[in-house]
Amino acid sequence: MAVNLIEKSPDQLHFIAGVQLFTAQAGIKKPQHDDVTLMLLSPESTVGAVFTQNKFCAAPVRVAKRHLFGGHGIRALVVNTGNANAGTGATGEQHALQMCEAAAKQAGCTAEQVLPFSTGVILEPLPIQKIVAALPSARPVDWGLAARAIMTTDTVAKSASAQGQVGNRHSVQVTGIAKGAGMICPNMATMLGFIATDAKIAQPVLQQMTEEIADETFNCITVDGDTSTNDSFVIIATGQSGQNEIDNIADPRYAQVYALVKQVALELAQAIVRDGEGASKFITIRVENAGSLHDAKKIAYAIAHSPLVKTAFSAGDPNLGRILAAVGYSGAAVDTDKLRLYLGDVLVAENGGRATGYREEDGQRVMKEAEISVRVDVQAGRHNATVYTCDFTKEYVAINADYRS
Repeated sequence: MAVNLIEKSPDQLHFIAGVQLFTAQAGIKKPQHDDVTLMLLSPESTVGAVFTQNKFCAAPVRVAKRHLFGGHGIRALVVNTGNANAGTGATGEQHALQMCEAAAKQAGCTAEQVLPFSTGVILEPLPIQKIVAALPSARPVDWGLAARAIMTTDTVAKSASAQGQVGNRHSVQVTGIAKGAGMICPNMATMLGFIATDAKIAQPVLQQMTEEIADETFNCITVDGDTSTNDSFVIIATGQSGQNEIDNIADPRYAQVYALVKQVALELAQAIVRDGEGASKFITIRVENAGSLHDAKKIAYAIAHSPLVKTAFSAGDPNLGRILAAVGYSGAAVDTDKLRLYLGDVLVAENGGRATGYREEDGQRVMKEAEISVRVDVQAGRHNATVYTCDFTKEYVAINADYRS
């Protein structure tokens, strides 16, 4: 029941020179379902990545971190769904290495040049022999089919593209895919995101770009307040656009490529929220004029994480005192007499209480919409933050109660 989210058609997704995509059926959780994805990268490619901050991070995350910063260069990525290979100890790490070895045979590179990714059920052993057996039969696919192959509880395949002029002569393409619908919280959510561009970017510069874009996009979404064990976000720069390398952030082309990649990342991040498990409402929470960025984020996430707020949105009930309560317990510095709360275009609260002109029917009108904005004007400073979330429905409970079935 995704909110205003439609799967992209193949003609809407730009081809990225230097990336080859393949999928295979390993039968990890579902029969006759593509559940293994292989990405082969041109030798000139550079890769940046950020990973979950959950201390119980999965085996493939630990291996990917070592390989990314090992100095060998990255030539392939391999992804499986249906099993997270998390909470699997030393055996799980060995299985992640076996995934790398199997993918390396297909890529013609070393295992240290492969990044492994897994998503699915936690605390169950990875059926590694199924994955190893499936990889040689992987078939070429486009970005859209690759997006489908990395889905778990997603109901819509998530992909996005952008194109723009960089420098004086070169057109740059950007395309990305992502998966995620539940266990979504800042610090990378339970999501996998892969974006590729044909721009040429030095690895240290690309790593900085990846970290900053993650903070501005994927780290601004939440579905249920749970941070997963496998979250990973990767940016690939293949260098096939014909431009000279961008080797520092002062290069004017850096900002141009950054804007294109961020556009794709934000669309993918919002798609995850739009497809949040059981979601019927897409909610943008904007906190303005806070005393610090920290305070702005604390207020936004307090509202976004509140089950009482999220269930009120699900019911279309303008029980907006729940939002004020969340602001009050957020821990942020707030003068309640100065704060203003808006629901859509409706001023709800000011001067420490209900706005004089607020009417219940105005709140109900906004709450019936599929896309809703909440704006909190703290009037304490100049710092702003925006967070994207969704409502809680009965379907969310049903999906997670039956997740392993």
